[in-house]
Amino acid sequence: MAKVLHIDSSPLGDLSVSRVLTADVVKAWKAAKPADQIVYRDVAASTPDHLTAELLQVVKFRNLDNLTPRQKEELALTDALVDELLASDVLVIGAPMYNFTIPTQLKAWIDRICQAGRTFNYTANGPVGLATGKKVIIVSTRGGVYSTSDFGRSLDHQEAYLKTVLAFIGITDVTFVRAEGVSMGPEAKDKALAAAHADIAKAIAA
Repeated sequence: MAKVLHIDSSPLGDLSVSRVLTADVVKAWKAAKPADQIVYRDVAASTPDHLTAELLQVVKFRNLDNLTPRQKEELALTDALVDELLASDVLVIGAPMYNFTIPTQLKAWIDRICQAGRTFNYTANGPVGLATGKKVIIVSTRGGVYSTSDFGRSLDHQEAYLKTVLAFIGITDVTFVRAEGVSMGPEAKDKALAAAHADIAKAIAA
């Protein structure tokens, strides 16, 4: 039995395309593998704080002496998020494109799970990821179309960033379920959703 971590990051609630599609991914996964356990985290509904000088002491530098009450809370949250990631075999991540990159809520989660000594190590030969052996399905939604031209791809700091940061912590089995052009009218949105559902079928079958 595998454990699937389902993460949503859009703050749009029922209006979110990425939330609809991550739910479709999980539904298809459960249909194919009913014994697997699903763990859900909504980082838009419960967002880790942006990092401050106080929080960086525990999140990045792991200075654990004489912690303030706020730092103790942050340490508990960060450790819980890392534990949750490491316990998962599969991640389904909803990642809409906002201003050419990911939502700030998702970035706040990433800032916690990139933990030296737990999800990566620095070595004499450079950083080595420790969160290996995991499969990731990223639902990538975009109002415009970015994947079909060099100019569009040059603006992509969403999918490119996610592939980079996941590889940094040792996760290289990454599949994208992409719906782009969803803000370009009903016909374009329908076409995007159809393409995304085709991607879902391939991702589950892989």
